[in-house]
Amino acid sequence: VQLVESGGGFVQTGGSLNLSCAASGFTFDDHAIGWYRHAPGGNYEKVVCINRMDNITYIRNSVEGRFAISADDAKNMIYLQMNNLMPEDSATYYCVAARIKWYTSSYYCPGAGDVYEYHHWGQGTQVTVSS
Repeated sequence: VQLVESGGGFVQTGGSLNLSCAASGFTFDDHAIGWYRHAPGGNYEKVVCINRMDNITYIRNSVEGRFAISADDAKNMIYLQMNNLMPEDSATYYCVAARIKWYTSSYYCPGAGDVYEYHHWGQGTQVTVSS
């Protein structure tokens, strides 16, 4: 399994970014997929995830209405569209995946937000939002 993010950058408050994640080595149907973020000095936060087995899409409260996750099976791509960005969204964003095998699918998504829910992580892409 390999996950490679791109699309991060520097934007002003209110701007938009579309993060991309090139996925390989697995299929989306039996994996939970999503995005986490980590700001310096803060905790890792689960931002969004998709669980197709239960048809669940989880979106963190603080980004609901502004962020959206999507996946393109044909291209093996996972996207995170981020609109109306705020300075508090500044962080390194990680694309994640976990095979739904040892636990029920809801363990992974929505899950509890623990980083151990996902065992495949990309290298991260930096997002900086200026005030």
